[in-house]
Amino acid sequence: LLLGMIVVSAVLCVTVVQGQNGWGVTYTSTEICALKGSTVDIHCTYSHPSPSATAEKRFWFTKNQYGKFVDLKTDTNYLDRVYYDCKNKNCTLTITDLRESDSAEYKFRFILNSIGYTGSPGVILHMVLPLISVSVSPSGQIVEGSSVTLTCSSDANPAANYTWYKENGSQQLQLLSEKTQLVFSSIQSSDSGEYQCAAENEFALLSTAVSTSPPDPPKLPSVSVSPSGQIVEGSSVTLTCSSDANPAAKYTWYKENQTVHHGMDSIYRAGILTAVGLIVAIFLVAILTCVLLWISLRINLFVILFFFILPTRRKRASNQSSKPVERPDTSAQVRSISSSTKDGSTFHTALEM
Repeated sequence: LLLGMIVVSAVLCVTVVQGQNGWGVTYTSTEICALKGSTVDIHCTYSHPSPSATAEKRFWFTKNQYGKFVDLKTDTNYLDRVYYDCKNKNCTLTITDLRESDSAEYKFRFILNSIGYTGSPGVILHMVLPLISVSVSPSGQIVEGSSVTLTCSSDANPAANYTWYKENGSQQLQLLSEKTQLVFSSIQSSDSGEYQCAAENEFALLSTAVSTSPPDPPKLPSVSVSPSGQIVEGSSVTLTCSSDANPAAKYTWYKENQTVHHGMDSIYRAGILTAVGLIVAIFLVAILTCVLLWISLRINLFVILFFFILPTRRKRASNQSSKPVERPDTSAQVRSISSSTKDGSTFHTALEM
């Protein structure tokens, strides 16, 4: 992980006095180095032959178009980025959000009694780009125990001197090396942290930071059982495997030499079938078996009735209908039955058959 960070910039300050017949402008520096995006202040003092008089106009400029000096406050390139702070005979120019196009010579001019005076030569502003960079070799994931090299480089002119620091727990910088490279022959977890490289020459001091975090190999894992104590049949049991590793380790659970779980999740949940549950399962299977047997019996009875019993009855009925029918004699047969009474009378009864 690389973190680009500009820490501090420095300027070369040289006092220069420009003056003639009591007229003069004094700049505190002739050249200033500043970083892109930062803010810069350019200071000066001025003088004139009338100490008690007040200047009619005071301004800074970089351009002279057709004999006219263009006030920076009216220059569209500096819109809302330029401020003047002029008190007594001191005047400070402030430029915010510096751009590469701001590299120029800045001059101060004041007008008194319709007489104008310009401090020339002015102050040259140099834009310093943050070209310092840090590379990590080898690139990619850092493996504990491997060799790692941090290299600091820049396009500074003149050449820069390099210094490596490490930030400790109290946010103080510990000097490690004054070379362009910082080498770890066998990097360890204890080497994790933020390292800063400073590149300095006579114009500027630049710094950038890099964070190293070598991975931690998995430590001896530990296993916990939840709930703890005696395991009750039918309860839910969770086995948790944990290990201190960076990056996170993958876990594999085995049961009797067979893999039962594999992945980033270190938890394995096991359920226990109770005796009551087994009885219920057997009972349900028995009921299902009885229902199937009953359905099968009904089907078999239907087949026997439809294909065997009914055809047999129909065949018998057909045979009986084909034989001649013997009709009984319908002639009347009369039997005579006689009986006598006590007085000697005789009765005759005829019975028709």
